[in-house]
Amino acid sequence: MMIDGGAGEAAPPVPENGLERFVERLATILAVLGGIILIGLALLVSASILGRWFVNREITGAFEIVQVGVAVAAFLFLPICQLHNHNIIVDSFTTRLSPRARAGLDAFWALAYAAIALGLAWRLSLGAAETIGSRMVTPMLRIQYGWGMVVGTAALCFLALVSLLVAFRHIRGTKR
Repeated sequence: MMIDGGAGEAAPPVPENGLERFVERLATILAVLGGIILIGLALLVSASILGRWFVNREITGAFEIVQVGVAVAAFLFLPICQLHNHNIIVDSFTTRLSPRARAGLDAFWALAYAAIALGLAWRLSLGAAETIGSRMVTPMLRIQYGWGMVVGTAALCFLALVSLLVAFRHIRGTKR
């Protein structure tokens, strides 16, 4: 099992064109935002636990905030992970293939990931619209679930774009 680029290899370097530089920057910003969210959630949980221990009072609704925040953060991390080929793969059957064949397989799976991301984005957008329309909220703080789903939908659409760029990088890498 490899935790790196396809078949244990890094993705071809990011070309210096405007679109790919923009995608790289946006993916980085989203990942940093996801990290900030997780740090904030960790501080919230810590404060709630300390409040329970020392003053016998916890932060109301902390569980709800963590539930929505972790989901949003997870979606925000997906594009940077795909952009740098840091998804977990199992390459037991491809290690003996030529670099060109491995790059072709990596391109195929990046395209498959783009299609899956778009399919999930489509379904999540329908769920978000229904959730917002029905005003579904968390029980204690009354946070609308749907807006977290909107962020997830946008992140999945961006993930699809990133996956297409990664596929084209692998395809370009096979033509060298």
